Amino acid sequence: MNLQDKVIIVTGGTSGIGEACSRHFSELGAKVVIASNQAEPGAALESELEGQGRQVRFIETDVSVEDDVKNLVEETLKAFGRIDCLHSNAGVWREGTVKDFTEDDWQAIMGVNVKGNFLLLKHVVPVMEKQGQGVVLITTSVAAFVGFPAHALYCASKAALEALIRCLATDHAGVIRVVGVCPGTIDTPMLRASCAGWDTPVDELFAEVAQKIPVRRLGEPEDVAKVAAFLLSDDAGYINGSSVMLEGGTMALPPW
Repeated sequence: MNLQDKVIIVTGGTSGIGEACSRHFSELGAKVVIASNQAEPGAALESELEGQGRQVRFIETDVSVEDDVKNLVEETLKAFGRIDCLHSNAGVWREGTVKDFTEDDWQAIMGVNVKGNFLLLKHVVPVMEKQGQGVVLITTSVAAFVGFPAHALYCASKAALEALIRCLATDHAGVIRVVGVCPGTIDTPMLRASCAGWDTPVDELFAEVAQKIPVRRLGEPEDVAKVAAFLLSDDAGYINGSSVMLEGGTMALPPW
């Protein structure tokens, strides 16, 4: 997996899957632009990785705000002169059924998970087209395919991304390769937050869940980072318009 000198933007790059990807891509020699709305963790991660001799840049970004996205692209070009890859990973979660959601819930989830992708692509795609090539990787979720209880908005937002990947691959064929990584149960701060209020402690709950997954463990952010690095590399050059399932065999389980 050769990412040497590739310029890669990672959104949501300061926590969970995004942080693992920022670390792993830079370790493989990529020039990584870490985009996140978490200013202090972003500055700390930038300082840490630069101290290890890696080429990274943190840019505070809210992907649901177009001016922030435009600034992200402009600053990336100023710093590195090109954008070889975009890993659109930023995402948010809120609990609720269709009876429960509010306008604020809609704006939060769809604004980041769906609109955020459209804004990023609106400003990154022209750069890649001018270059004549590029790779887009979008983090989706098994929630695009499974009806998780009280996850209506989140599941709908992730399903939208699976459809978007297919459209992008055809709309920009021959220039931009578009792929998805579809994680299952990954031990991230977002997953832990979703367990708040349960009677069972989170670690005990995770241990129970792990025994129901065919590989008998939860995924780690590093598992996603390794697959993401492959998908962005030239070694994955014939993977296009589809997502790689990364869920430990969860989708193979029967419904009983």
